[in-house]
Formats: sequence, structure tokens, C-alpha cells
Amino acid sequence: MYLGIDIGGTKVAMRAETDSATIAESAFTWRSDDTADDDIRRLRDHVEDLRARIDRIDPLAGVGVAMPATLGPDGRVIAWPNRPTWLGLDLKAVLDKLFPAVTASWADDGDLAAAAEAHTMGLTDVVYAGVGTGIGGGIVLNGRSVGGRRGSCELGHLIVDLAGEVCDCGRRGCVQAIASGPAILRRATRLRRTEVTFAALADGFAGRADWAVEAIRPASAALATALTGVGELVRPSAIVIGGGFATGIPGFVDHVASAAAALSRPGHPVAPVLSARLGSDSSLHGAVLAARGLV
Repeated sequence: MYLGIDIGGTKVAMRAETDSATIAESAFTWRSDDTADDDIRRLRDHVEDLRARIDRIDPLAGVGVAMPATLGPDGRVIAWPNRPTWLGLDLKAVLDKLFPAVTASWADDGDLAAAAEAHTMGLTDVVYAGVGTGIGGGIVLNGRSVGGRRGSCELGHLIVDLAGEVCDCGRRGCVQAIASGPAILRRATRLRRTEVTFAALADGFAGRADWAVEAIRPASAALATALTGVGELVRPSAIVIGGGFATGIPGFVDHVASAAAALSRPGHPVAPVLSARLGSDSSLHGAVLAARGLV
């Protein structure tokens, strides 16, 4: 049995697989006002509930964890703006306690998502961007993730507007400050002059409401700029966009693809921009690959 855990800024998803089938899945949403200790207790409770269902089928052979936080080589959280109470948390110690009989591996959620999409698409060279609570990123070249000990692909913190809004990381003009789900919703709220929910934005964009299109336009431009620049460096076969926010807005990826195509230069076309095959579950599938030792 292999267990993948995708720890996101908004929710946690888990997936248990054998070599032949998916056995169980589970997910829960973080509470906004909980402490890190509260979060770990909830994570432990959900892990124990899932394991009660799977341990009788096959022994656990591997655990992989996808994390958006910046981790040190010792597994300690160095930064996570979306859940600042985790600062300093020893994730390795938490995982060792949760899985005493199995060594759990962890990696950046964007790196694992890129690996999962490349694996699913049968491609060896992919640049991935995940649009959700933040902006994740990953690069696979020659069939191998370029993350690992060299650090994750922080695509969300590429600066694309020197005069742009302040990012959660403290810098100004990061892709994440312009193109993350919360950033787009804040922009939509300003333009519509009333609070805009994700569902309302999706409906508005599908109907091509002016306020919705204008809220998404800067995000598409920022993503296209960053992805085009990365593409010039690594020459991928494809650029893949996933994440819960991007996959939940019909036409979002096409909008980014159009903005990216406009940035092509003679002899240097931008790689095809594709929707993630795994939808919003790319990181979760990547965590399972990590559990299997394939990343």
C-alpha cells in the first residue's frame, strides 16, 4: 500500500493505492483560526481514520507528502505565508511520529505535480504551474524533476511587475501577488464593488462579464510572462497549468495560452500551454509517486 498526502494551503487530500487499484481517498479543509498544533491534531485524526480502512488490506510500504511550504534540509518549515503558524514546525518529526514503521518522503507540491503530469502525459520535459491559494511550480527535464536538494521551482515568486502589488513573501510584483486565487478574487471584488466568491467569478467569466474578464486578465498576463521566460531557459515540450483555482474556472487555461502565444518571437514559439490531465489532483498523484519511490 502506498499513501500520498497533499498538504495544501486550504485543504489536505490523501490517496491510498496498491499496485493495481486506488483503495481509499480522504480530504478535509483547514480551519482558518487554528494553530499549528490544532492542524497537526486534525491531520493525525484523518490519517488514523484512513489507515483504519486500509491497514487490514495491505501493509503500508511508502508515504509521500506534497508540501507548499519552504522546508529546510532537516524538514523544518522555514516559510509558509498561507499558514504562518507552521513557521519552525519540524515536519520530519511530525511524519516520523505519524508513520513510525515507514520513512515518509516529502517534496514541494509543485515539483511533485510536475512529475505526475509528465508521467501521465508521457512527456520528459514539462514546466508546470499550479494556481490555487498560491502559485506552485515545477520543472521536469529529461524525465527527472529539477527540484530536490537544489530547492523547489518557486515560479510563484518570479517578479513580473516591479511596481506590482506586495506579495505575501514581502516582495513586490511576484506572480503570486497577481495570479493566485485570492489575488484574483480581491481584484474581482474591487471591480464589482461587492464581495466576489469563487463560484460567482467562475459564472461571471463563463458569461464573459466585463468585471470577471478584467479580474482574470492581469493574472493571465502575469502567468504567461513567467511561463514564457522559464520556457526560454529550459525549452519544455509543454507548459501545464493545474491547481484547484485554474481547473475550476472554465476557459482560464485557454486565456493564459492566448496571452503566452502573443509573447512568441520569431523562431522561438512558446511551448503548447495545456490543462493538467490530473486536474486539481496533480500534487496528490505526485505524492503517491513519491511514496512509490518514483520521484
